[in-house]
Amino acid sequence: MAPAAKGQPTRRDAEGLPAWGARGDRRHPSSLGQVCIKGATVGETLQGGRLTRPLARDRLDQPLRPISWEAALERIVARIRATLASRGGGGIAMYGSGQFHLEDYYVAQKLLKGAIGSNSFDANSRLCMSSAVAGYARSLGSDGPPCCYEDLDHCSVALLIGTNTAECHPVLFQRLIKRKRRQPESLTIVVVDPRATATSDAADLHLAIRPGTDLVLLHGVAHLLLRRAAVAFEFIEGETEGFADYARLVQAWTPERVCRLCGIAEEGLRRFAELWESAGGVLSLWSMGINQSVEGTAKVTGLINLHLLTGQIGRPGAGPFSLTGQPNAMGGREAGGLAHLLPGYRSVTHPEHRAEVEAAWGFLPGAIAPEPGLDAWRQVEAMEAGELELWWVAATNPLVSMPNLDRVRAAMARCPLVVLSEAYADTETAQYAHLVLPAAQWSEKAGVMVNSERRVTYCPAFRTPPGEARPDWRVFADVGRRLGYGEQFSYGSSAEVYAEFAGLTAGRLCDHAGLSHPLLAAEGPQQWPFPRGAAPSTASKRLYTNFRFATPNGRARFIAEEPMGLAEPPCEAYPLVLTVGRYLGQWHTMTRTARVPRLTAMHPEPLLEIHPDDARALELDDGGLAAIRSRRGEVSARVRVTERIRPGTVFLPMHWGSMQEPACEANKLLHEQACPVSRQPELKAAAVCVTTLAAAQPASEA
Repeated sequence: MAPAAKGQPTRRDAEGLPAWGARGDRRHPSSLGQVCIKGATVGETLQGGRLTRPLARDRLDQPLRPISWEAALERIVARIRATLASRGGGGIAMYGSGQFHLEDYYVAQKLLKGAIGSNSFDANSRLCMSSAVAGYARSLGSDGPPCCYEDLDHCSVALLIGTNTAECHPVLFQRLIKRKRRQPESLTIVVVDPRATATSDAADLHLAIRPGTDLVLLHGVAHLLLRRAAVAFEFIEGETEGFADYARLVQAWTPERVCRLCGIAEEGLRRFAELWESAGGVLSLWSMGINQSVEGTAKVTGLINLHLLTGQIGRPGAGPFSLTGQPNAMGGREAGGLAHLLPGYRSVTHPEHRAEVEAAWGFLPGAIAPEPGLDAWRQVEAMEAGELELWWVAATNPLVSMPNLDRVRAAMARCPLVVLSEAYADTETAQYAHLVLPAAQWSEKAGVMVNSERRVTYCPAFRTPPGEARPDWRVFADVGRRLGYGEQFSYGSSAEVYAEFAGLTAGRLCDHAGLSHPLLAAEGPQQWPFPRGAAPSTASKRLYTNFRFATPNGRARFIAEEPMGLAEPPCEAYPLVLTVGRYLGQWHTMTRTARVPRLTAMHPEPLLEIHPDDARALELDDGGLAAIRSRRGEVSARVRVTERIRPGTVFLPMHWGSMQEPACEANKLLHEQACPVSRQPELKAAAVCVTTLAAAQPASEA
């Protein structure tokens, strides 16, 4: 969710900067005043360890040394000009982040896709939300979650699939749990997860399926609903297409077949189908466990299929609801922040869309390339092949969060100029950067963020950036002006940037045209669509309430696809499936949260969760050290033997990188194979083997 906290000055730190506390804003319609522990401690992450000056070096074996902003910008511009002359725009790529404000995202699109002519802007949203983007577009005609958080208060069944909501979206989860405690008979919670978690502890039904069998399960539910004729025939006939092919497909997914593959009892599958059939409203919520898969888009469309089959969409308490993993991953999609997108949910492959954006941006026709740029992993492959002259990374730490980390490191070492825009010193990615630019972050720059329910929140600046740190959008605009596009990048404030973006969304599904920084500051957060002339309101908006969808003919689409399973299934040499996830007190990589003693005390080290049967067979002791190996590398971690995970499956958290103590680069083990539609890597499963390490150390020394 976008931040809903207010900064409060409390004291001054050793550097003389104000230290800030945070509390929830009870007027915010998304959070209702609640903050999780990461939000409550955000003030502590704004202090020490910050980058305050640009740093540069010519070679990676040299130390980084201070450089002026003037020299840093000239170095970037010189490389861009030289690359355009020798390779064209295809030799330049940027990898951004859901940590950006919308204004940062937008100016980056204008710089890369307009001024430079490279569509190779991608973001770490490719690693978390691109399957949801693709699934919504395939089934409903456009990206954009149709639901709102208020649906948590109205649904009769909440399906949490591929999401440990209690730890990854704790504010939303507490809203659901408070309702369950007040009205236990009004809500049934179903959790689908190979692990038992704080989320499944609250479930009425927990289906601990084998990793990679989510789509099999969804087809099995559809089979039972069709067998019982528990479907919305009138809705299907009037508002959808593709039903016949889908019905033929799921006929083959009998309960016996489904339960054998999923590794669950038939009773659980039948109970799930019965709950869906009898529900007044089914709200399905999902996150990385669905998206991060070679069949991520198929899983998303498989889930949407169930909603279309039963008419569970476009009304209170019902619908398919993706939960974004970063505060502005949603806004980034609206700004065009993936390699195939343009602002306003437009596509680079669509001639009219390109023409509209070129005209709005003041570039000549043909300035925007007609083919999608390089997605995140293809940017790595391009560096490997010597095809990128400049890789600009901003507000993210790919040398923790990317898959197959050794391969990423080797690729970065081949790139002539790696630029990193970062708020903090000494990150893993900074070790492979030639130029490091100090970035202002939330609280130090004004801008907009958009959360999972399409709620647009204005985030004011209430602190001065440390040293010479600058907002990302301003740096991108400086580069644009130096490239000769003074008029296109003549912004005086982030409010001007947002106004230009909002105008470009007029008439689109994600219409911001009636919004502005002053309106949001005065009236509070608003949901899109918010066209010109709309009245501010805290009321929740749902999409598709008239059952007219964003497809050319207005009908939603059933998508019939056979399950693929895991890209890398277990084998004799690598007999276990590793799945990764997050701890409550940590935030993606530990760039911020490792600086907060209260958070590191919650999770002092990463733990390998393994079932007692597997631990016994491998002679692993609880509290001992284990080596975890995949085809790509090896890490070590302390063992936690627990019955809260399926036999044959092990779990590691993804937060720890090479700069943390103890180092445990879980993503080093993971492969880069991706969904062919969304290009999202399968960051949730890899085949591994586990062996004991001879000498275990006390936890304090690990």
